[in-house]
Amino acid sequence: MNASSTPEPVITAYAHTVAKTVTVGGDTFAYRELGPTEEIPVVFFVHLAATLDNWDPRIVDAIARTRHVIAFDQLGVGASSGQVPGTLEEAADDAYRFITKGLGYDTIDVFSFSMGGMIAQDLVVKHPELVRKLVLTGTGPRGGKDIDRVVGTTYLDIVRAVLTRSDPKEILFFNRDAAGKKAAKAFVERLAERTAGRDEPITTKAFRRQLKAIQRYGRSAPSDLSVITQPTLIANGDNDRMVPSVLSEDLHRRIKGSELIIYPGSGHGGIFQYWDKFAPVAAAFFNN
Repeated sequence: MNASSTPEPVITAYAHTVAKTVTVGGDTFAYRELGPTEEIPVVFFVHLAATLDNWDPRIVDAIARTRHVIAFDQLGVGASSGQVPGTLEEAADDAYRFITKGLGYDTIDVFSFSMGGMIAQDLVVKHPELVRKLVLTGTGPRGGKDIDRVVGTTYLDIVRAVLTRSDPKEILFFNRDAAGKKAAKAFVERLAERTAGRDEPITTKAFRRQLKAIQRYGRSAPSDLSVITQPTLIANGDNDRMVPSVLSEDLHRRIKGSELIIYPGSGHGGIFQYWDKFAPVAAAFFNN
């Protein structure tokens, strides 16, 4: 076998992925992929204000050991072009174009967190045939009680972060007790493991557009989630201040046959605080 025919080694560490782009209808989407090649990938839908550098590598890597993982920047964020759409429905439409037209997939599995979970729900409701399995973490349904209050909570905690010289995610995602603070510091350190080819942080304008889109989502009429018949795993902490934990229970009730995990003593980032317990569960869910 000559060198030219030797297959490239499979990358299973998110910190070492190569940044890629694909253009669809004049819009350029930035993405990273890792794990073994397969026909049905796991596509990651990221949270408010996040770029590709905001995924916890411990969770991504655990899934990528056996599955092909694709993470992408929404339009107007990171290395993707354009501007943040005004609604989450539009963001779901953008994701659909990226997945089907840009990458050519007609079936995917979905891993989502927070705002990403809201976009993923809109995607599944509109295109149920696209999604085979669904993971919804730290998120809630369209029209869910108090979702629209995320704007005030977010701005307040950003001020607190500035005053305490902390990363806003430490306050927004974690409880402020000893265990929460320790988990927060460890999470932020893990996010810094990638040292080359990092995304530019989200702009203030894009951040505000995302917040307004979430507010509209929270104040909209509920979606009919009975159309979600795919195997669904729902997870959160028991003290989520951004997207109240009761909304995870609401999703569980409305999505027939779904599985719910609530981690004690944790907040919005419960899956990151308990990554060592959650990552193998998520990997097994996608492999089952």
